[in-house]
Amino acid sequence: MTRRDTFRLMAGGLAMSQVSGAESTSPAMLTRAIPSTGEKLPVIGMGTWQTFDVEDPAPMEEVLKVFSELGGKLLDSSPMYGKSEQVAGDLLGKLALRDKLFVATKVWIKGKAEGIAQMESSMKKLRAKPIDLMQVHNLVDVGTQLDTLRGWKKDGTVRYLGITHYTASQHGAVAKLLESEALDFLQINYSVGEREAEERLLPLAKDKGVAVIANRPFAGGGLFAKLREKPLPGWAKEIGCESWAQVMLKFVVSHPAMTCAIPATSKVKHLRDNMQAGHGTMPDEAMRKRIAAEVA
Repeated sequence: MTRRDTFRLMAGGLAMSQVSGAESTSPAMLTRAIPSTGEKLPVIGMGTWQTFDVEDPAPMEEVLKVFSELGGKLLDSSPMYGKSEQVAGDLLGKLALRDKLFVATKVWIKGKAEGIAQMESSMKKLRAKPIDLMQVHNLVDVGTQLDTLRGWKKDGTVRYLGITHYTASQHGAVAKLLESEALDFLQINYSVGEREAEERLLPLAKDKGVAVIANRPFAGGGLFAKLREKPLPGWAKEIGCESWAQVMLKFVVSHPAMTCAIPATSKVKHLRDNMQAGHGTMPDEAMRKRIAAEVA
């Protein structure tokens, strides 16, 4: 464990001691522990796919600033997201947020030397070396890249390592890696409209002590189109929800295996709405079934 790791854990412990009986880094934002270390992460993070791949970073500067102010921490990117890493890194530097956020990205290439070059480039763009989390994206040359990352974790170049996928068709391959590799994180598609991960991956990750990040928490936006004309049910107030976005995010993060969901947005209004899902009462199993039935 590095000195930086120690300070992070101490800060998390202090925040916890200030809010008796609640999992929170502040009185408002609920957190979950990374099983391999106990470090806490707020349950609502932020993705960068499409939203940070822009010529004009000004709108995203405000989004990132408000994200941090509202207690957000995990920022996830990838070299396959166009300019997202560069834009995010420039804004992290401009806003002096690097030490306040948990920065994650991915490696998505074949070959050891090629993987090292891509990861070095990502860390430079993100101004994040060491980086908090490096993930092998879509299992591309996963054995080769994990071999590099195991060495980098030992020498402190990365703090955590993991794997990702976003399609249910590859859940079998993901499960095999969860069973055979020592991983800190799994990032997988999961939403009230894409629940295949509940069958095997989420229970397996919980059993193996692997943190889980949910990508596609709105099923790529498809759920909004489905719910656009559907009034929010009165029971949503029972879990403190004022929008369908909050209902859907609370469904995701209330699963006992889930660590963090990473919705992406380029609008501060939508960001504030998303972040509210990290507040207050989480759905119990009965409410989760009610949410699933309502969306179906």
